[in-house]
Amino acid sequence: MHALVPEAGDELIAAYDIEIRTVAPALRDRVPARRVTLADRLPQGERILVPAPLRTLRLANGLAEFVRGHLTAAGPMELRVANTAHADPTDLQLLDVLERRVPGLAIVREPSGPSHPAPSYALGPELDRYRNEGFHHAMAEAGAALLPTLPEGGAKWWTLAHRAATALAALDREDEARELLDRGRRASTDPKNLATAAYATAMLLVRHHDPGRRDPEEALAWINQAVALTSLLPDRRERAFHLGFDLNGKALVQVRLGRAGEAMRLVQEAIDLGERDLAPGHPIHRLVLRANRAQLLAVLGDPEAALADLDAAVAADPGYPDYYVDRGNLRYRLGRLDEAEADYESAMRAGPPFPEPYYNRSEVRYARGDLAGALADLDHAVELDPGFTDAYVNRAGLLVAMDEFDRAKADVERDPGNPFLLSVLGQIETAQGNLVGARKAFDSALERAPELAAAWAGRGALAFEEGDAHAAVADLTRAVELEDGAEVRFNRAYALRSLGDLEAARADLRHAAALAPEDDQIGEALAELA
Repeated sequence: MHALVPEAGDELIAAYDIEIRTVAPALRDRVPARRVTLADRLPQGERILVPAPLRTLRLANGLAEFVRGHLTAAGPMELRVANTAHADPTDLQLLDVLERRVPGLAIVREPSGPSHPAPSYALGPELDRYRNEGFHHAMAEAGAALLPTLPEGGAKWWTLAHRAATALAALDREDEARELLDRGRRASTDPKNLATAAYATAMLLVRHHDPGRRDPEEALAWINQAVALTSLLPDRRERAFHLGFDLNGKALVQVRLGRAGEAMRLVQEAIDLGERDLAPGHPIHRLVLRANRAQLLAVLGDPEAALADLDAAVAADPGYPDYYVDRGNLRYRLGRLDEAEADYESAMRAGPPFPEPYYNRSEVRYARGDLAGALADLDHAVELDPGFTDAYVNRAGLLVAMDEFDRAKADVERDPGNPFLLSVLGQIETAQGNLVGARKAFDSALERAPELAAAWAGRGALAFEEGDAHAAVADLTRAVELEDGAEVRFNRAYALRSLGDLEAARADLRHAAALAPEDDQIGEALAELA
């Protein structure tokens, strides 16, 4: 960045201000902040949101686009990188993205090079930057280096331990995070720190990267301990902050236990507590609670109230992309396609590039019948994150609809054990006349995911094609029970019609017409049965 920014145009620099300012703080005088979030204007103690693990991938993609834009004018370049054997994983991630997305840049990696000192770490703004920007590898390494130099169980030790544990959890190193929290529990009797450790342990248990190791019941025991401890804090303002945080965490645990109503009660209690006792300020704390209430309101069947909360979140922090995505998703479910698309495009502009708004906009475009536009969005989503499995699933299904079976199969082969992709493979094999292969794919999908409606629907359609209408009705009925939709109702109507059950067939077609009133094929089928 120090080499390229002085040569780049102001418009290109402004388009990637966040990325440049993040990786090269010394250039901040040269690169004005154009896109800012509420957190950028707050003191460190109020910046409670920790970036997700993929934050550095967003930054790398933005930097790659900046370099690509610069090379369009400047011509090809070569980048020689020494000492890559000692590189931070974040730097290696950037090199991978540059190699993949910037064709005019030749990268020469040299594992060794001139000797360089080992990284040194100190308490203070170096560490704040790691936390704020999501440099989790650096924070974990700093914790390992500095914690042994501090009195175990002291205030500075606890602050660093909590940050290091959060970083370790983000990096799929939950066992190390748990061991660090246990060390703190053995060394301290401070109630506030013990409550923080209990909260962090509960989050490890409900968010573990390995779904098989998630344990919301044990998490409930830990979060109750956190709530009990913070409820006893004598200062009402401090209590309102920490207890509100813990009540919000308990709400997540209750969601994982399937108790959305109880989760709603807890979030509302946290909101009320904040309005009554929280010190002035703390806008992010208040916004997080309101955004979480919006998610629960939507689940509990009050989408208009949910939209009101999300509107407030967007208005208060228009530079934060995630609220646009959440609101766009809700608007999409309500059939407000234009508004949903506008939200996704706002998310695209608000921060460094990430795949979710493109993935979600592809759904809007597909719903409008714009298959080419939907495909372009999915292509871009997987370009931004080649590990984004959901995008491959949707793209493979879309390619089947476009009769591009070879490309669809290539997406399926990226993760051949994925039940969603196996279901797509069943569709491909059906379309190509390989009914044996199709049945094998659908059966395999259902062995892995018995609740996958798409696999039941696909196998039902296959059974009808094989001439077994009874089996078709059985599978399609299971699909309807799991996830109702116009297409599966339409297919079941045909199977019912072949069995002579015309009244049931009409009922399915009427239901399908209500779900998809613009579908002429459904109307024609209804007319035939009139």
